[in-house]
Amino acid sequence: MAWTPVVKRSVSGDVFEQIAAEVLGGELTAGSTLPSERQLAEALGVSRPAVREALQRLAAAGLVAVRQGEATTVLDYRRSAGLEVLPRLLLRGDSIDPAVARSILEARLHNGPKIAELAAARVRSRAGKTGEVRTGSDPRIVSESALLDESVDALAAETDPLDRQRVALEFWDHILDLADSIAFRLMYSMLRAAYEPALAALAPIMSAEVGNIGAYRDLAAAIAAGEPQQAADAARALLGPATTALIHALDGA
Repeated sequence: MAWTPVVKRSVSGDVFEQIAAEVLGGELTAGSTLPSERQLAEALGVSRPAVREALQRLAAAGLVAVRQGEATTVLDYRRSAGLEVLPRLLLRGDSIDPAVARSILEARLHNGPKIAELAAARVRSRAGKTGEVRTGSDPRIVSESALLDESVDALAAETDPLDRQRVALEFWDHILDLADSIAFRLMYSMLRAAYEPALAALAPIMSAEVGNIGAYRDLAAAIAAGEPQQAADAARALLGPATTALIHALDGA
C-alpha cells in the first residue's frame, strides 16, 4: 500500500503567508492600514485568534505594527524587516527577482573575502605568537584545516553541477566556523536560505566557480596558514568571476 504524506497546515500560518506576500509584493503599501481583526477573520473565513496570531508573527517579522486599540499599520519592510524576508523576496512564484538576486550576489562578494580574512586571523590568533601556524602545532587548527581540505577533496570528486554547489556551501560553512562570528553566521544563514532555492537555475553560470578546485585549495591554504590578506585575496579571486557573470546575466534578463 502506498502512503501519502499528510500535510499539516496552520490556519494562522496561511493568513500570515497571504498578508506577508501582499506586503512584500507591494499590494499593501507602507503606511496603509489593515482591516480590523473581525473584518479580516470574516473576509478570510477564519477565527479571530488565528488572525491575531498571524498579525503577531507579521509584527515580529517587521512587516506591520500592531498597537492595542489602533489599526494595524503596514511598515516599510526595507527599514523594519530582517534578512529572513530575503527568500520570500528573491522568489516570486517560479521567477527570480533580478534586483534582489543582484543584491544577494553583491553581499556575497563583499562578505566572502571579509569572512575568509577573519577566519585566517582567528587561526593566527589561536596559534599565538609562536610562529607555528604553518606547522599545525595547535590540534584545533589541524582539525579545522583538515575539514577545509576534505571539503575541497569532496568538491573535486563531485561531478554533478548542483551537488557541487551544495559542497561549496559546506566549504563556506567550515570557513564560518573558523571565523567564529555570530553576526556573519546569521547573515550567511539567511543569504544561504535565499540562495539555495535558486541553485538549479544558477547551475550553468556557477559551474566555472565550483569547478575551480585550485582556487578553493588556495583559499583553504591561506586560511590554514593564518594569512588574512592572502585569504581575502583568494576569496575575491574565487567569488569574483562568477558574481560578475551572474550580474551581467541578470542585467540582460
